[in-house]
Amino acid sequence: MRESCGILGVYSQGEEVARTAFFGLYALQHRGQESAGIATADGSRLRLHAEMGLVSQVFNEAVLDQLRGSIAIGHNRYSTTGSSRIANAQPVKISGPQGELALAHNGNIVNAEYLRRELEEKGFTFSTTSDSEVIAQLIVASPGKDLVDKIKHAMRRLQGAYSLVILTGERLLAVRDPLGVRPLSLGSLNGGWVVASETCALDHLGAQVLRPVEPGEVVLIDDTGLNSFKVGKSRKRALCIFEFIYFARPDSVISGRRLYPARQAMGVQLAREHPVEADLVIGVPDSATAAGIGYSLASGIPFSEGLLKNRYVGRTFIEPEQRLRDLGVKLKFNPMPEVLSGKRLVVVDDSIVRGTTTPQVISLLRKGGATEVHLRICAPPIRFPCFFGVDMATRSELIAAQKSVNEIADFVGADSLGYLSVPGLIKAVDLPEYSFCLACFTGEYPLPVQLEMDKLALETLPGAG
Repeated sequence: MRESCGILGVYSQGEEVARTAFFGLYALQHRGQESAGIATADGSRLRLHAEMGLVSQVFNEAVLDQLRGSIAIGHNRYSTTGSSRIANAQPVKISGPQGELALAHNGNIVNAEYLRRELEEKGFTFSTTSDSEVIAQLIVASPGKDLVDKIKHAMRRLQGAYSLVILTGERLLAVRDPLGVRPLSLGSLNGGWVVASETCALDHLGAQVLRPVEPGEVVLIDDTGLNSFKVGKSRKRALCIFEFIYFARPDSVISGRRLYPARQAMGVQLAREHPVEADLVIGVPDSATAAGIGYSLASGIPFSEGLLKNRYVGRTFIEPEQRLRDLGVKLKFNPMPEVLSGKRLVVVDDSIVRGTTTPQVISLLRKGGATEVHLRICAPPIRFPCFFGVDMATRSELIAAQKSVNEIADFVGADSLGYLSVPGLIKAVDLPEYSFCLACFTGEYPLPVQLEMDKLALETLPGAG
């Protein structure tokens, strides 16, 4: 499972903000390692630089010097709709009757294919295969006396998940879909403004975190200050629960709840729902470490780091030779026999998707000397695909859609397996005033997705984009 994209916007009159955007994207690197891009505006001209790779690989001093302007948007990408290629790197930049516009997007538009065909019939042309360009072209094509009106009109036609940052010559806009599927936060910095997918980026920039961009809200920032507009009156919400389980950084705050204690609480709840006699608790690093500590606290079983992670695997363009590729998870994790030998382990992990990595992890632990491995998962069984910006595979590839819990335990080589229940997960997140998208567990989608389901059934849905 890969992360959601990261987006960022900066507005600071009289300052060059490309470097601010760079460091903000650096803090959001965990949300996408496929490509990175920054667009800036200096009052008239838009400049854009985007390439495949990590933020540190895409930008250097010479590139940042060329990105002049006091307004910027940025994007870290992993592909959900459209192929993995440079043409689909973001931000996307297009021209319309009111001038140039750049846009960066986190999410996935369910009706993007329909909207694209409609726009092509009206004479619009596309240079990418991404749904993000569909959003940008739809905004340009929409009726309205100004850009905010056009965005409002487009929002009424878009179905799916989208948090957006939009750049024109003199304005920065931030948009969040009416369901609030993906997070977006607003902060102030040196008399200016910053918006970002996660508050950790605002913290790293020294910005004051003000509030979330609300579901269905359009925030407009220009030389008059900050203005807010709302679209629709629906109170239905569907915040993605996987932001709390896996995607967001543990030091971020979403809807007033910091991720680290929420993940600890998942471990506590796991210990209550699935106790077991064991000698040691370990968390699969890094996303399950907090939950592992929570399990340890609730169970009284000591916690230790018995599995170390190479955090740089997958962050290089150098393709391993076949011998190394065959090592698979061994390139990513390394067990510590001095910690594991002779121990009955509780192994806490965030999720099981296809079930391809987990058997290798358990095999490593047994080779490290573990006598028993009891697997505990912070998420309920994932039985349905996601259509709102998460690459979770097709239903036929989801192991929990094909096997029972006991069959999965046998398949991955665990002595026992326990998943956190949906009510237990909701209790751990502890936001009683919020409703969440739980479709990957329950199959109850917050928006109609029949077209996408049909495409999956025919195995014609593109694997990236």
